[in-house]
Amino acid sequence: MSTTTDVNLPAPNPPGAPRVSLGQRLQGLGGNARQYGIFGALVVIVLLFQVLTDGKLLLPNNVAALFQQNAYVMILAIGMVMVIVAGHIDLSVGSVVAFVGGVVAMTMRDFDLPWVVAILIGLALGALVGAWQGFWVAYVGIPAFIVTLAGMLVFRGLALVVVGETIAGLPAAFIRISKGSLPNFLGFLDNMDVVTLLIGGLAVAAIALTQVRARRALRKHDLHVEAVGLFFTKIAMVALGIGVLTVILSLSAGGTPIVLVIVGVLVVAYSFLMGRTVFGRHIYAIGGNRAAAALSGVNTRKVDFWIFVNIGLLAGVAAIVTTARAGAAIAAAGNNFELDAIAACFIGGAAVTGGIGRISGAIVGALIMGVLNMGLSILSVDPSWQMAIKGMVLLLAVAFDLLNKRRAGTQ
Repeated sequence: MSTTTDVNLPAPNPPGAPRVSLGQRLQGLGGNARQYGIFGALVVIVLLFQVLTDGKLLLPNNVAALFQQNAYVMILAIGMVMVIVAGHIDLSVGSVVAFVGGVVAMTMRDFDLPWVVAILIGLALGALVGAWQGFWVAYVGIPAFIVTLAGMLVFRGLALVVVGETIAGLPAAFIRISKGSLPNFLGFLDNMDVVTLLIGGLAVAAIALTQVRARRALRKHDLHVEAVGLFFTKIAMVALGIGVLTVILSLSAGGTPIVLVIVGVLVVAYSFLMGRTVFGRHIYAIGGNRAAAALSGVNTRKVDFWIFVNIGLLAGVAAIVTTARAGAAIAAAGNNFELDAIAACFIGGAAVTGGIGRISGAIVGALIMGVLNMGLSILSVDPSWQMAIKGMVLLLAVAFDLLNKRRAGTQ
């Protein structure tokens, strides 16, 4: 079972014990070191495309567009990594996005419902779809691969029925969810949006406080912690990254995209869910060893059911974001979304065999996919080659994961 990598690490050396080398410390970090590698890969890819595109990748408006265009991947990846950690897969989310998006658009245009009510209907419908699929997986015992493959066909067909033609003419307030930015009520500082700067500063402070509290908790229980220098270097690097991103976004035409705030709230909420709640620990336990989890008293059926309800709900959120960005509902919406979400999870460090995966890793994986898409598009690379390159990145990420496990002797 792999709830966290820290609990299996050795305690600090007692007085008089041999000094632990830096290499041994890095090896002891386990999954944490791997997370650093994923972040490092993202930085390298960003810098590479920044050079290849002659500085166009990190133009403020391009960075804002990066988040707006790839918000759906991040949202779906949050739910997908939970499914994968539990040892399942969901192939239906793209079709669910198309179906729910069509229903949301139809309720606004044909039934003249307020856009807030339409959103609530969409979220409820997504959760209902998840409950339907979760029932077959958890209580009937049909493998998730089969259930969601059937769901991919069923809900794509329903999307074609609901959206016989493009449903346009959606309210401007609804469209702002994906295309709008937070209102600038604090003005500008040297052409920088102060609201964006404030949000970035609060994010840095929150992350630093969270890391310090986590470190204290580990030390309190005599568990292994990073060297002080490495710990503060990590915080400094994260603060630097967020600071650079904040300044760039503050110089964009609109400042902080609304959809980025939505993604940020979801990341914080689900990181807490997976790392600090009983439900999150049960997901890791089931993925690590389902039989042992059941013998320990975990209601595996109930957990499986709610995992699929959750990803159905998040598919509803992704449907709203996607429909708002397009300004209309189309039957072809959500095409290959499930593949993007799955790729983001595996690139972000989720294990194929289950039991391992983090929300932060899935988000970084989604950003890597997004940077690849944008960078290759700026370079005018043919879409066919873009797909081939992303496929190779996914293959190499999974191969890297398996090789690391074999070297560690876990397989």
